[in-house]
Amino acid sequence: MLKRILIAPALVLAMTAGALAGQWKIDPAHSSINFTVTHMVISKVSGRFGEFDGDINFDPADLSTGKVRMTIKAASITTDNQRRDDDLRSDHFFNVEKFPEISFTSTKVVPGENGKFTITGDLTMLGVTKPVTFEGELVGTVKDPYGNRRAGFSASTTINRKDFGLNWHKTLDNGGLVVSDDVDINVSLELIEENPNG
Repeated sequence: MLKRILIAPALVLAMTAGALAGQWKIDPAHSSINFTVTHMVISKVSGRFGEFDGDINFDPADLSTGKVRMTIKAASITTDNQRRDDDLRSDHFFNVEKFPEISFTSTKVVPGENGKFTITGDLTMLGVTKPVTFEGELVGTVKDPYGNRRAGFSASTTINRKDFGLNWHKTLDNGGLVVSDDVDINVSLELIEENPNG
C-alpha cells in the first residue's frame, strides 16, 4: 500500500540567515505524516500516522551536514475507517505486532534555492531497508510567544509499497489494482529548538 511514504522527515534546512543551528525536537501537536493511495483506479484514499518522534540537527552554515532520525509507531496508522485500519495493522500489510516501528535515517542532504532541499536516507518497514529521497522545503522560522525558536518544514516522496514487503493485492476485472502499488507520502513538521543557548 504505501508509496510516498512517510516517513521521512525532511528537516535539514535550507536556512535563511537569522536561523540558529543546533538540536531540534518535533512538536507533534503541529506536525503530521500523511499518505495517499489510489483505490480501484478511480479514487484516492488518505491516511496518517498519529505517533512519531525524531532527532533533528542542522547547521545553517552548512546544510549538507544536517542529520535526521525519525521513528513512527506503525499501529498509529489511521484512515478513519476501523475495519480498514484493523486490516492495515494485520499481517496483510504492516504486521504491527512483529514490526512495531517504521524508521527513517538521513544519509545526505542537498540544499537548493529559496528554502528547497532534497534529503536522502534509509527507510525501514517490515524489516526491509531501502533508500528514499524526499523533496523538502523550509517553510520558515519564527519565535513563538514564549521565546522559543520554531522552524517549519514540508517534504514529500513516492514509494512502491511492494519494495518493502507490502505485497497484498487484488486485481479488478479491467486489470487495475484494488490498491495501488504507489504510495504518496507528505510530511509536515514544526520543530522547536532545544537549548538554544547551551
